[in-house]
Amino acid sequence: MRGATVEELGHDPVGRYVAGATFVHFCAHAGLWGIVLWGRPGKADAFELGRSLVLELAPPASPHASIVDASRLEGGDETAFRALERYVVRHGDALKDWVTRLAIVHAKGLGGAIVAGASEVLALPYPVRSFEDPRAALAWLGEPAPGLLAASLDVMYAEASGTPPFLGALRALLDANLRGLAVAAAAKALGMSDRSLQRRLTDVGTTFQLEMIDARVRKGKALLRDGNAPLTTIAIEAGCASLQHFNALFRKRTGELPSAWRLRARAEKVR
Repeated sequence: MRGATVEELGHDPVGRYVAGATFVHFCAHAGLWGIVLWGRPGKADAFELGRSLVLELAPPASPHASIVDASRLEGGDETAFRALERYVVRHGDALKDWVTRLAIVHAKGLGGAIVAGASEVLALPYPVRSFEDPRAALAWLGEPAPGLLAASLDVMYAEASGTPPFLGALRALLDANLRGLAVAAAAKALGMSDRSLQRRLTDVGTTFQLEMIDARVRKGKALLRDGNAPLTTIAIEAGCASLQHFNALFRKRTGELPSAWRLRARAEKVR
């Protein structure tokens, strides 16, 4: 699939995608459209995505299945979710006519459970199922080559976000193993030797240790921003042995202690 403008996607959608700061919206073929999400989409991202989403609901599009790969999301913004709610309400009849079924791919853990449950809150007018594996999701949608299409999701994410595919795969792996993962085990899961993994990380200016730290900090930020759990609980959820350990990692990567970061993030949220 190749990148395109919204106008190009609307005129000739098959095999094209549009990209924003936190999303890719694509048409794999006439019978399958989809979205790849990452980071923490906000109101502006939701507005931009909405401009291309409506293209699924009018010719030259045709009735189709959809996939939403939300496995790389780091958190949710309430204003973005409200924008999605308004989209579903406004276009409910058209969605019922044009979308046959939806597969949602989510990460493991609480964040993934929240993503999986969003469809029930939205009361979408077509069958919906949630998966942890994009290949299983695509197979349920009836795709004859789910592995190839799953790889395409990774490629589009890599191109749009500037993240090499191996690094995106490693980060997803670390996010699912916050208690710790040996380099050799990670390399094996990614289908390479530990020496090759470490060399490729060096080539893109990072290390396995820094990626493990950043995975814990990402988790910590999501919990600090979206909940009221005590800092010690957050530290444990983020894979750290103690609050002191979490404080040290968090300050190393952000320049702030978790408590100060949470106060600032919440102040910005209510502006």
